[in-house]
Amino acid sequence: MQKVEFKSGGETLSGVYIRPENASGDVPIVVMAGGWCYTKEVVMPHYAKFFHDIGCATLYFDYRNFGESSGEPRQHLDPWEQIEDYQNAFSFAETLDGIDIARSGYWGISYSGGHAIILNAIDPRAAWTISTVPVVDGFQTMRRCHGERRYAELLKVIAEDRKNRYEGKPSARLAMSPESDPSKEMSSWPFPHVYAGFMGIKANEAPLHEHWNTVESVELLLRYVVKPYAERIIETPAMVALAKADNITSADLEVEIFNAIPCADKELAVVRGVDHMSLYTNTDHLGKIAKVQADWLGDLLKRI
Repeated sequence: MQKVEFKSGGETLSGVYIRPENASGDVPIVVMAGGWCYTKEVVMPHYAKFFHDIGCATLYFDYRNFGESSGEPRQHLDPWEQIEDYQNAFSFAETLDGIDIARSGYWGISYSGGHAIILNAIDPRAAWTISTVPVVDGFQTMRRCHGERRYAELLKVIAEDRKNRYEGKPSARLAMSPESDPSKEMSSWPFPHVYAGFMGIKANEAPLHEHWNTVESVELLLRYVVKPYAERIIETPAMVALAKADNITSADLEVEIFNAIPCADKELAVVRGVDHMSLYTNTDHLGKIAKVQADWLGDLLKRI
């Protein structure tokens, strides 16, 4: 394990590079980043172990504005800046000794699961991508998560924030998810079990996780649509892994995106007995999806 730093968008990003034990020669690398308000310690070390077991190195990192990486405003998520951070992480990986970059690719989860699909379409260096329970349509996802009435209230919060930003004020803070009753506290993801899950992860593994984001982050999420990029994936292999009946990022939207990928070399894994948040809070559930992904990647690497 090696702590590393690299540049992206004028900021210094912090990452962890791990080469599997007893590896010899050049090995593929899995470039990994997280979802909404993640730091690099959130679940990625657990997934990385499964890729080490098939002989891959891993690089996971904090986006700009998060964790140990520089950048302002803090806790601000711009999906296209995050995608650029991913690409610069890959560029950094190209400088490492002992990496078979021609067989390397991207892995993402939740918000970054959508990023992984986009990266497959726009970065010709990727040999493959793996997308885990991805956010694929910000507008549809927010409307479903909040419900019609609460979503209208969210839009008022966003409109007020835009007015304030025009007047020179910074974007306001918004809870990532509420501690208790979602009707009493506006948040990005209105699920108390998300709060409980991330607070457990913060206490045990990811002390730099902060459970809030800018209001502007949600405004940018509402513009986020993955399908036009999925339709561009012609040749590069892709896996999409879903939690059956995911009620946060919506399994039906994820299946629709998978079906939009024209590449014949693709794989859909629908894992039963898990849900979106149990992939964070239950290592056995995480392992179910991680093993499916590692098995697919291991088989793929034998033929590319």
